[in-house]
This record gives sequence, structure tokens and C-alpha cells, in this order.
Amino acid sequence: MRRFTTPPTTEEIVALADEALAWAAARLPRRLCGILDGVHILVEEMPDDETIAELGLESPWELTGLWRGEPMTARSITHPSVTPPAILLYRLPILAEWIETEVTLPALVRNVLIHEIAHQVGFSDAEIERLEREE
Repeated sequence: MRRFTTPPTTEEIVALADEALAWAAARLPRRLCGILDGVHILVEEMPDDETIAELGLESPWELTGLWRGEPMTARSITHPSVTPPAILLYRLPILAEWIETEVTLPALVRNVLIHEIAHQVGFSDAEIERLEREE
């Protein structure tokens, strides 16, 4: 595992997210195996003002990741998704959390990714916490 001593670039965050996505895919219940097909990972520096307002947040620093696209619970054969799903990772809030906690950067990126995926499939908070703790 690479140890970061300087802030990672956008490309390095994407690489960590790709590894986390593969990790998550290997641990999803069989019934959800195809959920991550076509999911794109995007990294932006900060969430925009519109997103912050839409979510009712007081500060952009509160948001480290966000699922964009139709929720998995709304999809069906008769109502396919119009846009491909994407997970947005916000680089600067992730780096701020990394600095403030003792969590390694790969674990933090993985936790943000797992959190966003789990919300889309209706996992409970307890299930999300269990997944986030797995190594």
C-alpha cells in the first residue's frame, strides 16, 4: 500500500477509487453483483454551490462523495437509467478529513466509495459500517 506524504493528485485519487471499487465489487452480495457495471468515478476539487444547496449543507467541506444518477431502487427493465451512474469524489474535503483523522488515504477513499454505493442499494447504517470496517 502506498503511503502518501504529500497531497495526492486527482489521478492518484482516481486510482485509489478504482482499487476500492474492485474491492467493493468482490464483497457485494451475489444479488447485487451487477450494480457497479458502468459506474464512473469522477474526482472534483470541491462540490459546487448548487450541490451544497440541493443537499442542504452548511459547508462544502461536509461532502466528500456523492452518487449521481438514478438510484438503484428506481431502476427496472421498463424504466432503465437515462444517464450512467457516477460517484463523485471531492478531493479537497477528502484531503481535509485525511489530515484531521488517523485513517489512511486508501481506507478513507474506500469508505467514501462504499458509503455512496451502499446508500443506493438501501443498506442500513449498520451494514455500511460493517462494510467500511472490512479489510
